[in-house]
Amino acid sequence: MKWSLEPVRRLRKWLVAPALLAAVLAMSGCQTLSYYGQAIKGQYEIVAREERIEKLLADAQTPAPLQAKLQLVQRLRAFAAKDLKLPVDRHYQKYADVGRPFVVWDVEAAPEFSLEPKTWWYPFAGRLEYRGYFSERGAQDYAARLQKKGYDVYVGGVPAYSTLGWFKDPVLNTFIFDPEPDLAETLFHELGHQRVFASGDTDFNEAFATTVGQEGARRWLRAKGDQATSEKYLAELRRTRQFARLIANTRERLEALYEDTRTEEGQVQAVKKKRALPPEQLRREKQDLLDRLRREYAQLKAQWGGDTEYDEWFAHPINNAQLNSVAAYYDLVPGFERLLELNGGDLEKFYQAVERLAGEPKAERHQWLRTLGSR
Repeated sequence: MKWSLEPVRRLRKWLVAPALLAAVLAMSGCQTLSYYGQAIKGQYEIVAREERIEKLLADAQTPAPLQAKLQLVQRLRAFAAKDLKLPVDRHYQKYADVGRPFVVWDVEAAPEFSLEPKTWWYPFAGRLEYRGYFSERGAQDYAARLQKKGYDVYVGGVPAYSTLGWFKDPVLNTFIFDPEPDLAETLFHELGHQRVFASGDTDFNEAFATTVGQEGARRWLRAKGDQATSEKYLAELRRTRQFARLIANTRERLEALYEDTRTEEGQVQAVKKKRALPPEQLRREKQDLLDRLRREYAQLKAQWGGDTEYDEWFAHPINNAQLNSVAAYYDLVPGFERLLELNGGDLEKFYQAVERLAGEPKAERHQWLRTLGSR
C-alpha cells in the first residue's frame, strides 16, 4: 500500500513501545510470543543499523543533504535541553536508515457500531489503543483477522516512536528529511514522552506530547527569526485544528447514532442494552454521516484554497477506527494549551503541573482537562 507522508506525519507519527523483552519473559501463548518476537526483532534491527551522528558528520562520504539534517538535529537537541527543559539525555545522538518509509505500522480497531476503541495491554506502558508492527504485512494480516471478527480497522504508518527510555532513541530516515518545523515537532514531541508519561492513558500522553511538540516548534522558529517559515507552519497547524474539529463533529453524530455512552474518564463506551435501530438501518445511517463528512471536508478544503494536505486521509474508506486515530492526539490538547497559558508560558512549571495531573485518577484528570479546554 502506498502512503503519503505529508498528511500522515502529524496524525500518525507517534507510537509508544513497551519493554519488549521483559514482556516476552512475562507472558505466555503462541500469539503473544509471536507478536513480541517480531517487536524484539524489529527493535534489534534498528539498534544494529545505528551509527553515531558525529561519525557520519566526519565522514566525507555522507551525502550533503543528510549532513545538513544531522547538523540540524544537533541544534534541535541543544534547544530542547536549554530552552524547552526536556530530558535529552543521549537520545537522538545516532542515526539509522531502516530502508522503508515507516518504522512501524499501527493497527487500531473499534466495533462496527461503536466508537469505543479496542485496547491492548503492554507491560510497563499499560493498556493502549493501538498495536504496532515492524512490517506492513504483519499489521495488515492482524488487521484482516480483526475484520473477520467484525471490527472496523485502521492501519497507519508511523515514522517515529518513543521507547520511554528503554533504549536511546535514534533519528530515523523515516522522518529526518521532513521540513524543519515538522522535524523539530517530532523530536520535541518524543522527548515530551520522556518527561511525562501516564501509564495506560493514550489520550493524555499523546495530547501532552502534541502540545509540547507544537509549542517547541513555534519557539524554535521564533528564536531563529524565520518569520516566513513560522507563518507557514502556523497555517498548517490551523488547518490541522480545523480538520480535527471536523472529525470531532462527525464522531459526536456517530456516538448519538450508536447510542454510545461515556465513562467517568470521558471515554467512549459501547451501549450495553440492545440498540433501538436494526443493524441494516444503523449501517445506512452510518454511511450517510460519513458521506456528510466528505462533503464538509470538500467545503473546508475550498476555504483553504484547495490545499490537498488531507486528501490521502480521505482517499481510503472511512470507519470508526480511523476516526478514533485523530481523537487520541487532539481531544485534550486545548486543555494542555490552556494549562501552559495559566503557567505564564513557563515550561518547567507546566511540566510540574502535568506531572501532578498524571498522578491523579484518570477520570479526574480527563474531566479537568476537558473543562479547562472549554473555557
